[in-house]
Amino acid sequence: MKFSNKISSCTILFLWMAFANAQTIEYRLTKPDRSALFAKQQPLIFSSTSHNNLPTITLDASKKYQSIDGFGFALTGGSAYHLMQMTPQTRTKLLHELFACNDSNIGISYLRISIGASDLNDHTYSYDDLPNGLTDWSLDKFDLGTDKKELIPVLKEILSINPHIKILASPWSAPTWMKTNNDFRGGSLKSDCFNVYAQYFVRYIQAMKKQGIRIDAITVQNEPLHPGNNPSMYMTAADQCMFIKKHLGPAFQEVKIATKIIIYDHNANRPDYPISILNDKTARQYIDGSAFHLYEGSIDTLSEVHRLHPDKNLYFTELWMGAPGNFGQDMSFHINQLIIGAVRNWCRNVIEWNLTSNPQLEPHTDQGGCDRCLGGITIDGDKVTRNAGYYIIAHASKFVRPGSTRIKSTLPANKSLNNIAFITPKGERVLIVINNNDKQIDFCIKENGKTVHTFLPSGTVGTYVWK
Repeated sequence: MKFSNKISSCTILFLWMAFANAQTIEYRLTKPDRSALFAKQQPLIFSSTSHNNLPTITLDASKKYQSIDGFGFALTGGSAYHLMQMTPQTRTKLLHELFACNDSNIGISYLRISIGASDLNDHTYSYDDLPNGLTDWSLDKFDLGTDKKELIPVLKEILSINPHIKILASPWSAPTWMKTNNDFRGGSLKSDCFNVYAQYFVRYIQAMKKQGIRIDAITVQNEPLHPGNNPSMYMTAADQCMFIKKHLGPAFQEVKIATKIIIYDHNANRPDYPISILNDKTARQYIDGSAFHLYEGSIDTLSEVHRLHPDKNLYFTELWMGAPGNFGQDMSFHINQLIIGAVRNWCRNVIEWNLTSNPQLEPHTDQGGCDRCLGGITIDGDKVTRNAGYYIIAHASKFVRPGSTRIKSTLPANKSLNNIAFITPKGERVLIVINNNDKQIDFCIKENGKTVHTFLPSGTVGTYVWK
């Protein structure tokens, strides 16, 4: 009897050690009915057992693609306003949840901000506003002004949590005195203002640096083919090309600004716009890459730009969700098209529009401001509601840290298990999968001859992580 007890204890110890040393997968699920929200599951264990009758996602870390800069949101003036209305203690706690990557925090790693007002500010403004008829060719009146009140303080608090977060800045409009219609809405940049507008970008980057905020990249113009927003500015590909090669590129070079110049920043239905600029040998030397939205066109179109200019990067910078939204449908579309689709088509980042809204979906400008844009979170005083956008970004941002690399992963038939895979700087594998079928799918994950069997209910998103 004593001998049996000894064997039993040894067996238990052996099994415990075997389990501890086994290659395990930790994973989280979000279900379309909200019954699981980025919820941690019991770990899975790789084995040598084959399941040839099941769909299999096979990873191959030897096949590497683009590096990843991060996943996140636009931090609009409205978003900053909502955050600054919270009590300081509650805001700090929320910002840690959003931007720290330890514990239960989701590790947002990329932000887009506006240069001057976007349509989710309560009014239009630039950093050099003048009475009608006046000009400021030396930019003596330049001042960050309005953004010193809310946006910059919020950015500084975020940077205290994650000092390495990448920030992309985009203008919705030049100052009105530089425009053909002297208005924030519509119009184009006057031909004699190309040079002063380039200096405006220089002043902006330098002013933000003095605030302790490093601008990693700028886009030349938000939605250059949509002059109906407020604010907005129409800019043809030919004008954008000329502006970069004759003015903006040389201006950055002269004062040794390392901020990346990114072109286009509009819908996937017009790849000819960035392609035509990148075809210009002089302009392309100043350009890091192209940015896209997805209100029109197919996400697969981005690979055409990569095919023609593989040395230039691609970025995904905007897609909104309309309030009140449909959680399951929004999760499915954005995971398929952005987290998986944009990155499989060579994007280094994914930015959702936008970080926060309030219950009234305010503020926004009149005559073209978005009055239906639902944020990743809704802020009502100190109350926070986490919307679909929060979980969409969380499934990537927490584990696919900056510097990760996309690697090859197979797609089972008809994209029923659409997926994207990465290797992180720490050597971890991250696999994001969505079940696009109308029923549960049992499937396998396979790497280096080891297999694990798992399943996803219909419409469910899973992020799987292992070393």
